[in-house]
Amino acid sequence: MSAFPARPLRRVLLSTLATVAGVVLLLTLKPHTTASAGDVAAGSAAPAPAPSATSGTSGSSNGPSSGSSNGSSNGSSSKGTSGTRTVDGDTAQTRYGPVQLRLTLTGGRITAVKAVQLPNDNPRDGEISGFAIPQLTQETLAAQSAKIDTVSGATYTSEGYVRSLQSALDKAGV
Repeated sequence: MSAFPARPLRRVLLSTLATVAGVVLLLTLKPHTTASAGDVAAGSAAPAPAPSATSGTSGSSNGPSSGSSNGSSNGSSSKGTSGTRTVDGDTAQTRYGPVQLRLTLTGGRITAVKAVQLPNDNPRDGEISGFAIPQLTQETLAAQSAKIDTVSGATYTSEGYVRSLQSALDKAGV
């Protein structure tokens, strides 16, 4: 008869230990930090002069014309500017950190996309950016616009990518 009461006691003891272990594990996790308002202002103010300096010859007032008359100063009449230029997008603040892109445009077409800033507070951020950014870049080059799909598992990074991409395209007048 003594074996029968020991089993419920053992179950209670095991469930109590498992609960304590779970609580300890949850308490040891570090919460993800977000950028403060000062960081957001500093991050978005810094890249603003660069696009105007690098794209000063493009005539951004021709943006709504879909790029067909953008490069009149370069002598090109087919698809915008014939030269290569780079434009920095605005820094998009996401839940996990900033995302900022630099576009290279040749002849009015996106030829390269480089990530200037990506979330990198922990190894998981780097892992997510590592698999999402190449996919997003490939889609951008194929679509030649900011109308691209988000990457599953990297929703916040994808949304920041699209916001920064669209701001760069707006600055470029494309």
